[in-house]
Amino acid sequence: MQRIRLRYTKRGRLRFTSHRDFQRAFERALRRAEVPMAYSAGFTPHPKVSYANAAPTGTGSEAEYLEIALTEARDPETLRVLLDESLPAGLDVVEAVEARTSGLADRLTASVWELRLDGVDPADAERAVEAFTKAGTVEVQRLTKNGVRTFDARPAVVSLETHGAPADRPSDQPCAILRLVVRHVTPAVRPDDVLSGLRAVADLAPPVPAAVTRLAQGLFDEETGTVTDPLAPDREAAGALTAQPAAAATAPEGPA
Repeated sequence: MQRIRLRYTKRGRLRFTSHRDFQRAFERALRRAEVPMAYSAGFTPHPKVSYANAAPTGTGSEAEYLEIALTEARDPETLRVLLDESLPAGLDVVEAVEARTSGLADRLTASVWELRLDGVDPADAERAVEAFTKAGTVEVQRLTKNGVRTFDARPAVVSLETHGAPADRPSDQPCAILRLVVRHVTPAVRPDDVLSGLRAVADLAPPVPAAVTRLAQGLFDEETGTVTDPLAPDREAAGALTAQPAAAATAPEGPA
């Protein structure tokens, strides 16, 4: 059985696609592309697809991940092209690698988010960010199926900073861009929780909903403070396997 890991995006209006809607669209794409999927056992077999840490509905993403299991080996890049052509524009499969290591979900420990705050002056955003980062605790509330839950959003936030003004904004309209790095903890701290925290500590309230995009997710490197590519270990393992036969072919023969 071959396992393929895919990175896909949610762009434009497709950011409002729910995870369940994406699942349905992806399974249709698998059928259109005639992918030889492995299926689960039982009374209601379903394709073996593992989704990892999907972005909330309404947020865009450049870094969503899933893994599929195949009954027949396929070239990852050819498979990527077929699936990308079978999905609507905005749900784009941008990378595919053969799984040669374990624990993809374990390598998704942090995310990098961009928050576009139209109608917010960058100076006001800077002051709010400073207040948030200096706060020891930032309590926010979230409505759950079990009622309103209050929790501290501050510990999960690795960094929060302003990131300049976008080039595409009208000259007479203020706009602030925030860059957020957040750990994946329990309960999960989402970008909207951080926005609630900014409102709580600095009364920052954008006049229109923020446009939120996940730029990356992966393993958080404590030394560098960066979020690493979760597919890199699979690429490195594939490269090592490719190099071994080449090295064997060029090795000098011993004495007869």
